[in-house]
Amino acid sequence: MKSAVETLEPTKVKLTIEVSYDELKPSIDHAYSHIAEQVNIPGFRKGKVPPRIIDQRVGRPAVMEHAVNDGLSEFYAAAIRDNTLRPLGQPEIDVTTVPGLTAGDEGDLVFTAEVEVRPEIEIPELEGLTIAVEGLEVSDEDVQGRLDQLRERFGTLVGVDRPAADTDFVVIDLVAKIGDEEVDTVSGISYQIGSGNMLEGLDEALTGLSADETTTFETELVGGEHAGEKAQVTVTASQVKQRDLPEADDDFAQMASEFDTIAELTDDLREQAGRIKGQNQAVQARDLLLEQLVSAIEIPVPAGAVEAEVHRHLEQEGRLEDDTHRAEVKEQAETALRNQILLDTLAEKLEVKVAQGELIDYLVSASRQYGMDPNTFIQTIDQQGQIPAMVAEVARSKALAVALRRIAVTDDKGAAVDLSEYIGSDADDAADAAQDSSEDEATQA
Repeated sequence: MKSAVETLEPTKVKLTIEVSYDELKPSIDHAYSHIAEQVNIPGFRKGKVPPRIIDQRVGRPAVMEHAVNDGLSEFYAAAIRDNTLRPLGQPEIDVTTVPGLTAGDEGDLVFTAEVEVRPEIEIPELEGLTIAVEGLEVSDEDVQGRLDQLRERFGTLVGVDRPAADTDFVVIDLVAKIGDEEVDTVSGISYQIGSGNMLEGLDEALTGLSADETTTFETELVGGEHAGEKAQVTVTASQVKQRDLPEADDDFAQMASEFDTIAELTDDLREQAGRIKGQNQAVQARDLLLEQLVSAIEIPVPAGAVEAEVHRHLEQEGRLEDDTHRAEVKEQAETALRNQILLDTLAEKLEVKVAQGELIDYLVSASRQYGMDPNTFIQTIDQQGQIPAMVAEVARSKALAVALRRIAVTDDKGAAVDLSEYIGSDADDAADAAQDSSEDEATQA
């Protein structure tokens, strides 16, 4: 098999593939065998119809069409491998020459395939790069914030006879109208002012409203068949409640934790805040490095792959005609694909290998997000042929971690930051690789 590549765009190529008759012969034989199982010809049992009879009754062109369709994907995949291309979508295939349509014609099968591919980009040298992250210092405000969150979990809602204020809970009735048509209504729901998880403008409308008072405001609906449309919303407050918090004393510490005193509980909250800041340092470092690399490289994005993702997203939401939302989704899809291209290239540059344990850890974590049994989740992913995609996702994350080991990370005071607890080390990777190799040898034995 011969193949040639023509670059049409930075993210699109055209493959011209020539397959000899001998290479196509297994597909032709399979076509005859499959057709023989399907046709009913007097005097012959199913599966035992000779090729010459099939040529007479079914037609040689139908046989060759079956053979070509059967072999195209294999020949295309081989050409992709031979030319070290990385497709980002499905190809557009055009068969230009089909051999064997007449007796004695044993020429080549020739077809072209246009496909979007991952562009070639140059990753800058990592050595010498520096990023600065926030420090680990835990303030009294950090500790107090965590203590208040804990107190809120044990707080009680108490009705108050005053206008509603920020963080109050209000029991409300809502009626939404577009013109004279009532399009939505809810009754007796509890809403916390400031949470911002319902309608835009609701927080402002409720602030200052007392029990049994009503007000009206205009907003954009966010769900249902009228999503995106302007509506007049009438809201009535039936109750206003505030959350009373327990005193932060030893009694509270004993009720809310395993500690006997508020001082011990406060010390533990300070340690928790420190651990979270350490984790946040690692996340911030990864985000900053990705941002720095993306801004340093011109990364062309395949338009077809973006459009396919946008269409899939909008179709799921039932918003194919929403041009405003389409523009937002397109921007998000372009950013995600640009990051993916960068990280895939970075993983190759750093020769990142995904250990079996790393993949299993990722799949188990993903199964929890879907609320599935890990074994069932992994079997489902495997049956859907998604394991390679999962490996690629782990490799992208690991590529950033490995890259962070190559650069200088400092805090806001210029001190070096050790992220090895969160991003691992080269020694850890070597140990994982050795373990995988040992397990493979044991399996083969």
